[in-house]
Amino acid sequence: MQQIHLHTTDLRLLREIADAQNITEAAGRLHLSLSAASGRIKAMEEQLDTILLDRLPRGVRLTRAGEAVVFHARQMLQQLDALKSDLTELAQGLRGHVRIHANTTAVTDFLPNMLSAFLSQNPDVSIDLQEHENGDIVRAVLERRTDIGIVSAMLQVPGLDTLHFSTDRLVLITPVKHPLAKRKSLPFADALDNNFVGMRSSSSIQTFLSQVVRAMGRELRLRIQLGSFPAICNMVAANVGVAVVPESIARRHAEQRSPASSFHIVALTDPWAVRERAIVVRSDEGLPEHTQALVEMIRNYADTPTN
Repeated sequence: MQQIHLHTTDLRLLREIADAQNITEAAGRLHLSLSAASGRIKAMEEQLDTILLDRLPRGVRLTRAGEAVVFHARQMLQQLDALKSDLTELAQGLRGHVRIHANTTAVTDFLPNMLSAFLSQNPDVSIDLQEHENGDIVRAVLERRTDIGIVSAMLQVPGLDTLHFSTDRLVLITPVKHPLAKRKSLPFADALDNNFVGMRSSSSIQTFLSQVVRAMGRELRLRIQLGSFPAICNMVAANVGVAVVPESIARRHAEQRSPASSFHIVALTDPWAVRERAIVVRSDEGLPEHTQALVEMIRNYADTPTN
């Protein structure tokens, strides 16, 4: 088979064409003239001996061969970007870099203290932490856009290893004098006639709850949306509404309050309220030593008494 010689500009051009479905727009994003972009595409097609684009009356469409090339182009460009980042950090005296995509609960609950401890123990390692919902996290791990994913589900995905590390539940919290505070447990549907305090719409937990409510043919009556679970607990305690939060967070914040300024915790009987927390990593490659050390620290989180 003949060797393939593609410049990174060719790969970036194909990626931009795939996103824009328009050669002129893609060329503009890379500061190329239309003739230069067209010339690069023609040269790629001749070298690969296949047609990459179908020309349409308005724009272009990738052929099946084009889709295959773009898929690998995205991966190669992501790897190149990761390499540049690693080399920059090595030049700055850092030994390694760990990319983490995690859901709302992980980012706002246990990861801040855990990562603080990890960074103190590993001064030559840096971390890039981003919040995403479960589906996006899985895709990011598969596409090598992140090294570690933290999700609230036990998944079976080809190409991924899923490592369970703890179990939590979603619970309903209510003001202490709210009618639902008399209940020890209830199905989520019983709470839907009440005003809710929620996380911002882009958060993974709010996305999940919105999906649950839509599947029931109902709507969530959101009075206010906030950016953290402590803020939600404060609003519920102030009688603004009820909320769904992880039980570990609810109990931790309830213990920090006096009975008069606290809130009531009601168990949710819905099966989806049980949240199996897991780490997802790619199964086709080993993890660097510093990344494996972080994975082990997260897995040991289940042994701490607050969980």
